[in-house]
Amino acid sequence: MNAPSRHRARKLTTLPLIAATFFMVAGGSYGLEEMIAKTGFSTSILILLLVPLVWSLPTALMLAELSSALPAEGGFYVWVRRALGPFWGFQEAWLSLVASIFDMAIYPTIFVLYLAKLWPWAGEGGHGMMIGAALITACTLWNLRGARAVGDSSILFALALLSPFFVMTVLGLWKGHGSLVLAPDTNRHADLLGGILVGMWNFMGWDNASTVAGEVENPQRTYPLAMIGAVLLVTIDYALPVMAVSRTGIDASSWDTGSWVDAAAYIGGPWLGYGVIVGGMLCGAGMFNALIMSYSRLPMVLAEDGYLPKVFARRIESTQVPWVSVISCAVAWSVALGLNFERLIMIDVLLYGAALVLEFIALVALRILEPELPRPFRVPGGTVGAVLVGIVPTALIAIAFIKNRDEQIGGISALWLALFLIVLGPLLYGFAEWRKARSARLPVPQTDDAGI
Repeated sequence: MNAPSRHRARKLTTLPLIAATFFMVAGGSYGLEEMIAKTGFSTSILILLLVPLVWSLPTALMLAELSSALPAEGGFYVWVRRALGPFWGFQEAWLSLVASIFDMAIYPTIFVLYLAKLWPWAGEGGHGMMIGAALITACTLWNLRGARAVGDSSILFALALLSPFFVMTVLGLWKGHGSLVLAPDTNRHADLLGGILVGMWNFMGWDNASTVAGEVENPQRTYPLAMIGAVLLVTIDYALPVMAVSRTGIDASSWDTGSWVDAAAYIGGPWLGYGVIVGGMLCGAGMFNALIMSYSRLPMVLAEDGYLPKVFARRIESTQVPWVSVISCAVAWSVALGLNFERLIMIDVLLYGAALVLEFIALVALRILEPELPRPFRVPGGTVGAVLVGIVPTALIAIAFIKNRDEQIGGISALWLALFLIVLGPLLYGFAEWRKARSARLPVPQTDDAGI
């Protein structure tokens, strides 16, 4: 077989990468309702301005340096493997993949939730499962078209999704006489720490953009620009609509999932509420579509390194998409639809946080072990700066563990379940190494040319 023609695949440029990252992280203001209910509008706005500085920006800076220095498919797996060795690289990939099982079932559910507001049949009986499976199939087929197709569609999804929130923001500020002064909160028992943890959850996922580095045009320049652009876009997308709604006199304490629809209808009328409903559907579809692209590259690179069967590394020649990996991940997430996972902040933050800490350690380790490695973009401050940039995110992860240690999943401690999944990683690595060693000892079958 001839070597694949990589030049045929259209690569991601800055704007498509910003749009794809937007969906990997946020997908719109949906998901902020719990924070608003916990802390009120003004405190939520302060959180939404603070969390990007202490949580998102450090991660984006780390990602910009490592993606520009090591622009390889597999992203964070490649960084950790190179800095800390194959054992920790495998743990990085395992933590991300197992976290995806808890994450990815959420997005088709969001799609069905908002669709049911327009078409109640979608929420009845097993119809939601069928629609969710259909969405997974559609996103899978679209991903097979290549990373650039995902990035281009993310631009269109983002424009359509952000439009009703832009109108709501303008009308909300106008009804509040254009004032940007924060309205006082009436909630005297605000759960500040709980609100911060919800904010962390809503600002997670920046490193997911790194796994497609091999499919990005001029990654040394594109990643730094895309990360800063995406941080600004997500922060504005979150903070401005909350600020606008806070000026209208709507009660924050009653907010729950779907309250954006009610707020839009109150501010602009039923037509704007319908726009937010459609935006919710695009949120679920766009996030699932972008994250398929990210997560599916991990089984591919694990297969290339011998930890999974080589079939997972097979690509479509024209697009360089790892089609077996994409389809296998989609099947696994389809099965997870039946588990009805809720948004489990403890599980997400613990698994994602453990992987993120390894990435910050890799940043420092590579500064020490490979000081001459070309770095088109550097975290400011030398090695000390590389250390400092990871301190606050690591502290926030530790606080999240303490805050949510009693969270339950069907009577089982979420903390203990997450720790079990983390411990399972080294066992799987041992099995994978044994399998590799056994394969190396097996005799290579002899075939003649006619049999190839």
